[in-house]
Amino acid sequence: MMQRTSVLVRAWLPVLFVFALTIQAHAKPLRVFILAGQSNMEGHARIETFDYIGDDPATAPLLKQMRDANGQPHVCEGAWISYFTGSGENNGEGFGKLTAGYGSRQKPDQDNGKIGPEFTFGITMDAAFAEPVLLIKTAWGGKSLHTDFRSPSAGPYVFNEMQLDNFRKQGKDIAAIQADKANETGVYYRLMIEHVKRVLSDIKRVCPAYDEQQGYELAGFVWLQGWNDMVDSGTYPQRHLPGGYEAYSVALGHFIRDIRRDLRVPQLPFVIGVLGVGGAKANPQTIEFRKAMAAPAALPEFRGNVAAVETAPFWSEELGAIDDKRQQIRQMSYFLNSKHKDHANADGKMTEPQKRDYLKQYEAKLISPAEEAMWKRGASNFGFHYLGCAKTFALMGKAFAEANLELLKQQATR
Repeated sequence: MMQRTSVLVRAWLPVLFVFALTIQAHAKPLRVFILAGQSNMEGHARIETFDYIGDDPATAPLLKQMRDANGQPHVCEGAWISYFTGSGENNGEGFGKLTAGYGSRQKPDQDNGKIGPEFTFGITMDAAFAEPVLLIKTAWGGKSLHTDFRSPSAGPYVFNEMQLDNFRKQGKDIAAIQADKANETGVYYRLMIEHVKRVLSDIKRVCPAYDEQQGYELAGFVWLQGWNDMVDSGTYPQRHLPGGYEAYSVALGHFIRDIRRDLRVPQLPFVIGVLGVGGAKANPQTIEFRKAMAAPAALPEFRGNVAAVETAPFWSEELGAIDDKRQQIRQMSYFLNSKHKDHANADGKMTEPQKRDYLKQYEAKLISPAEEAMWKRGASNFGFHYLGCAKTFALMGKAFAEANLELLKQQATR
């Protein structure tokens, strides 16, 4: 009898295996994507700049995806978002169905009329999967990788000799400075991980469509950061030289490994959004920083599971040219008010109305009415925030999603 039972079990094994594969094939776990970084991941593109996207035939179809039939921002029926942000210790969460308004927020739970890359990232993912999609976004302005997001494997922040020398010359308490730095190190990395785990512990709170029987899959991580590191001459004293930002590459490598370890997904697809401010005309220092950001993707351990997406191609060159002129106007305003010897108010005798009139005429010579109209249509913030251009952020979000999908595809084929 036992022998007959054993034969029956062996006979049924192939059937059970096929059945298991069938169940797996029909399983539709919630797809979870994490987006993290500093102010450009927050997103400073105002919704009012959406129309500029439609001016370009190449991006007009993307604008149609971003709006509904009534011309209002699209609300995803299959994608939700939890956005954790804030200032200092005043952090909070906004959540709901993904739509426009989950960009930079003064109050975490209130729409501030802006988008970041999350909007088109989520739209693209919503279209790619039949199953629900959840974005968990954690972003804070003005944060570094070398300190704020520094992950455990990178070790403590170590001041270099140039920094220590400067502290000594200024008569500062080095021990106190080192203690403060230790307290600051990794704070935002921990806040990010804690929030991700908090959301995953009660997904239905954020995403009512979540089916516990289907479960969830951590399917990707997008990193968009870099400005605070790029401009830090103290942490990167050789930043003007080739390889001057190597420490950033090392820290980012640790960051990727630690994210995967702490979230228990060893091959979590990871997308690096390479800083693209300034576009094709960026200075040599910015170019060096971009190389450092992209470098981890070329490491043997990260090939096929980490992708670097250049965002410089999405910078609006025409708006950037206008911004250059606007900077000249700001500089002239400074000269007029500082009695600069090479300019009109060198003797300091101009009245305030005269200075305003002079500046107005100077601006009219530099910026045409057509350029002024284009600026109002397409830009809403500073250069370091990609000019607050919704077209730029929309293209970035879509590119990040496509890179993430490609990594998932490569993993599936392996």
